[in-house]
Amino acid sequence: MNVSAFNDDLHLLNGNHAVAWGVRLAAPDVAPLYPITPQTPILEKLIDFQSSNLLDAELFTPESEHSAMAAAIAASVTGARVFTATSSQGLLLMHELLHFAAGARTPIVMCNVNRTPASPWGFWPDQIDSLSQRDTGWIQFYCENPQDSLDTIIQAFQIAETVSLPVMVNHDAFYVSHSVEPVSLPSSETVQGFLPRLDRQNQLADSSGRSVGAPVSQAAWNQTRRAMDADMQKVEALTVKAGEEWANLTGRSTAPLEQYRTSDAEVVFVTMGSMAGTARLAVDTLREKGIAAGLLKVRLFRPLPVASLCDALSGTSCALVLDRNYSPGTGGVLHQELKSTLFGLNAAPRLFGMLSGVGGVNVPPETLEKLAIEYRTANADNQPIWVE
Repeated sequence: MNVSAFNDDLHLLNGNHAVAWGVRLAAPDVAPLYPITPQTPILEKLIDFQSSNLLDAELFTPESEHSAMAAAIAASVTGARVFTATSSQGLLLMHELLHFAAGARTPIVMCNVNRTPASPWGFWPDQIDSLSQRDTGWIQFYCENPQDSLDTIIQAFQIAETVSLPVMVNHDAFYVSHSVEPVSLPSSETVQGFLPRLDRQNQLADSSGRSVGAPVSQAAWNQTRRAMDADMQKVEALTVKAGEEWANLTGRSTAPLEQYRTSDAEVVFVTMGSMAGTARLAVDTLREKGIAAGLLKVRLFRPLPVASLCDALSGTSCALVLDRNYSPGTGGVLHQELKSTLFGLNAAPRLFGMLSGVGGVNVPPETLEKLAIEYRTANADNQPIWVE
């Protein structure tokens, strides 16, 4: 289909304002948010929309991020469409309630702006804040640029409300949150057709006779996790479906995993978030030098698309995993997940964990080119490699 046939409106937006536009188009009923750098522009833009009568939502700022998530849960269990946003220390303060939100099966959509957690204090891009929440039961997406963030926010509402699980949409501080790029905005009619209001089976109402969070037996608690697992298993297919529907509406395709020049690649970069853009440039330069390089961008991290990752990397001789995070004592989180995923695969690549951009350190394409040249014929080593 010819993309020029679509009527998207092109704007120059930073990643945070792209998220706010996506939220406005998704038309949530409630949005409790607490300001924290570098997420605050999302809140500010939503307030601007509301004050201009462009957003009809109950928008308020409670006294903390913990209270913001508590309010989001309370609103969601009544059947409201809910959005919130946070970053770093704010996400960590929410940790207790992230478990509650998932266990209560609330389809909240939250944008987290990936930022270094204290201590020491910092405001730079690093994904360990959200990756340390990977066992809370939230679906997690990682976005490369402002357009990716807008499209993913809108798709996240469809996925969350289909499986009754909360979704965390992550993008890197400053590299995405404050960087301005051209962003295509779909019409409100397009988004309304993509996001119809669904009947919620587990919402509270005067006539439902239901409760949320009451004590249960061991067997009943166990059953809640089995039910959550069954619905988590649907998420990858729902992500594919949402991406295909979005492509038909806007001409922009998205997927759980996105591959670039991997079909014949001897060395593949694997990464999440804004590092994918840097790796894409490195791939093109390496190809010009006669080195068959490729990129595998992991957009859906939870649930991890294990079978698809095995298919994507099967037959590749070398994979460099670029982690903008550090899990003390183990290395990069994505590297650890991929080691588990590929264990026992006959055609598994040699896997190298590259701690690249930890704490927001800039990693130019030239650095990735040197890494590919150096490690494409090296023996695999389980020790994390710190990228200078």
